[in-house]
Amino acid sequence: MSDIIHLLPDYLANQIAAGEVVQRPSSVVKELLENAIDARATSVQLIVKDAGKQLVQVVDNGIGMSETDARMSFERHATSKISSTEDLFRIRTMGFRGEAMASIGAVAQVELKTKPHGAETGTRLLVEGSAVVGQEPAAVPAGTSIAVKNLFFNVPARRNFLKTNAVEMRHILDEFQRVALAYPEIAFSLHHNEVEIFSLPAAKLSQRIVGVFGNNYKEQMAGCEEETPFMSVRGYIGKPEFAKKTRGEQFFFVNNRFIKSGYLNHAVTQAYEGLLPKESHPFYVLFIDIEPERIDINVHPTKTEIKFEDERTVYAIVHAAVRKSLGTHNIAPSLDFQSDVNFAPLQPIRVQAGGNEFEQEGTFSGFKVPASPKRASSDGWEQLYEPLRQGQSGGAERITSASGMNLLDDAFAVSPATSSKTLQVHQKYLLVQVKSGVMIIDQQAAQERILYEKYVASLQKKMVTSQALLFPQTVELSPADATLVKELSAEFLELGFQFEDFGGNTIILNAVPADVQAANEKELLEELIEQYKNNLATLKLDKRENLARAMAKRLASKLQPRMSDLEMNSLVDKLFGCEVPNYTPGGQKTLVILELGQLQELFLKG
Repeated sequence: MSDIIHLLPDYLANQIAAGEVVQRPSSVVKELLENAIDARATSVQLIVKDAGKQLVQVVDNGIGMSETDARMSFERHATSKISSTEDLFRIRTMGFRGEAMASIGAVAQVELKTKPHGAETGTRLLVEGSAVVGQEPAAVPAGTSIAVKNLFFNVPARRNFLKTNAVEMRHILDEFQRVALAYPEIAFSLHHNEVEIFSLPAAKLSQRIVGVFGNNYKEQMAGCEEETPFMSVRGYIGKPEFAKKTRGEQFFFVNNRFIKSGYLNHAVTQAYEGLLPKESHPFYVLFIDIEPERIDINVHPTKTEIKFEDERTVYAIVHAAVRKSLGTHNIAPSLDFQSDVNFAPLQPIRVQAGGNEFEQEGTFSGFKVPASPKRASSDGWEQLYEPLRQGQSGGAERITSASGMNLLDDAFAVSPATSSKTLQVHQKYLLVQVKSGVMIIDQQAAQERILYEKYVASLQKKMVTSQALLFPQTVELSPADATLVKELSAEFLELGFQFEDFGGNTIILNAVPADVQAANEKELLEELIEQYKNNLATLKLDKRENLARAMAKRLASKLQPRMSDLEMNSLVDKLFGCEVPNYTPGGQKTLVILELGQLQELFLKG
């Protein structure tokens, strides 16, 4: 039998390695920025064109490279960071694998210009698909400039899998922000398509945070610091009232390296227990300084995962540091760390009655609506109208707009002693008397369903009316949010928002949808962006669907007034005029039926 195992050519091995190291333009940005930091640069410039697909260039004033080092930097496993096994456990540099430049050179056209400080001339090196196509002396500034052009030019399948420019640019902004936050003492700038996105001078950490996220973060931050013999924690946390519904502003750095850790994130959120709004995530930028021997960063090529020698101790120190900061800044009561303090919320009183649990909190989540014996997929409310549907065809019927109102009117059994068909409870729920018992409608969920279907129709028909603001509002956004707004400008216009670019990351809001109540329109836009990003992180939706859901959810959360009889009945009619009246777009129930039998069981009546 002939031999069949052979060594892969270098160019092919590099392309395979690039599959792990270089996944998209933001991967190139991360590797090049980290190399600039390891070169002891004090000023780093990132230049991007076409969201990195056409060009990613990093220019630094670091120590530069000799002619030989410039050539060696594109070889696999060539690095200046480590030389022995012991060095793996004493890593302080950002890079150490020696794979990044070889992987980038395998899937792009790279131009490297470099010169050590004090040298008379530098080196210009051209690499294309792992092959060196040119090398010559050049008159260049001290430091290094690496231009990565036409990423994945020789791997068209990979290039086709890249997302839109707006999506790829958001990933680049994420990587840039992480590196810029980790090294506030280094000046950073970012230009996209010759437009300056960031210009961050060397500064303190608090100033860098404000420079990255905006001036409104000045009042949000609280300092956090804890020193122990094992490790130290320093940085800033956000005040609970500024917590957001989306993740993305939670940053952990271990020895100045950004990491992702659900375990440590849990330590922070537990410290906020009882202080955060429901399903909200606090802002934090926390640095952990620990001996390199106590951690292992050689877990994944992206180096964003890390293993701790003693995770429990790290968790406890981070948790204590955040709780101490909350107490020190009068955000929470001062805490005694020697005792076990529990801020768990009080549990509702439950009364057991005939197998049904009734939660005395004004809600009816304890009731389970039995499935219809005629339709296994029903939620029970269809049974209410079954006697009125005699003669209709079987199958998955639903209440249409016209017939729904008539059926609803026929089904109401209004007591002579009452003057209204509908009763509002705690400005949260509507109680409607029906033939089989009581229908309970979640007011906010019902409004969300109604608004969602309205905005979907508006986006499809592109027929919308706007109301001009008497005083246009200036909205300053973060660079990531400004990029998102520009990406969605057409969809915002179709919903009724009108704004203009004011330069930088600022827009002027001139008009809002006509049905939006006069309030803080600036806050509405910011919350809409936040909800859109939240949907983006958890669901795969197209832009119009996502924006309609976000708009409906944000407006519905603000519409909780005391309602007149006419308004309550109108809400019920509109709900049953929807295509899917019994669920919100996110799958939450809008209504339940509490049958007479269940009511009787609560009072133990036979």
